[in-house]
Amino acid sequence: MKPIEIKREIENKITNKNWVTSYDRNNETLRIVDRRFDRGVTIQLTPLKEKIKENKEKALDETFQSITEGLNLLQTPMNLNGNEKNIFPVIRSKSFPIETSDDRKLIYTDHTAETRIFYAIDHGKSFSLIDEATLEKEGKSLNNIQEVALFNVRSLPYKLKEDEVAGNRFYFLHSDDGYDASRILNETLLKEMEVKVAGELAVAVPHQDVLIFADIKNETGYDVLAQMVFQFFSEGRVPITALPFMYENGELEPIFILAQRKPKEDKKN
Repeated sequence: MKPIEIKREIENKITNKNWVTSYDRNNETLRIVDRRFDRGVTIQLTPLKEKIKENKEKALDETFQSITEGLNLLQTPMNLNGNEKNIFPVIRSKSFPIETSDDRKLIYTDHTAETRIFYAIDHGKSFSLIDEATLEKEGKSLNNIQEVALFNVRSLPYKLKEDEVAGNRFYFLHSDDGYDASRILNETLLKEMEVKVAGELAVAVPHQDVLIFADIKNETGYDVLAQMVFQFFSEGRVPITALPFMYENGELEPIFILAQRKPKEDKKN
């Protein structure tokens, strides 16, 4: 389906008379606003195409559920005090807006050349990104939020699935709790993987709901990783970056991978 057709399918599901939509043809996004609050959510339509190919009804139902949850949160007050255990970091691309459409400035810290860390209050099935006004109202500092969020993400469970291609081993973390990519901030997990691999350790967060580790032992491994990450990136509900990272000595370095060729620059040279 084309994005304009997906847009129409989503609009056909809307029954709330207070919800109004607008379509950005250039960016292929659909925005749904609750006019009672003059706030809303924006949906990237391109990543939905592959999901709709697999199961149209399921993909549309899940998307509409996300829209409904997001708009319902507009009526939910954001309380940080007493909810510290529900504060988590959220990885996003550098292109992700740092202000909302209603001019709220989101709090964030830099992560890599490709990513930033935003901070969210978890509501169960969804979360709200924390803004500067809420921080001030609740008497919190960015450092307070950062410390709590990193502590909480380290407490999240993780179970890795494994696959092997051409002598290279790949590990996938997909718990579908909204914080799979955020687990890249769990330094203990990264150190465990660094010890576990026999070759070079690569890490990728192509979209919000997956974290990939790769034990790269030969040049084919880089090609497989590049193709894999790009596919995940193109299919993700919330894409982050199609570039994987090399991990060494506690540092994440984005890499460009050329077909049939190991990256010209890596941290071991």
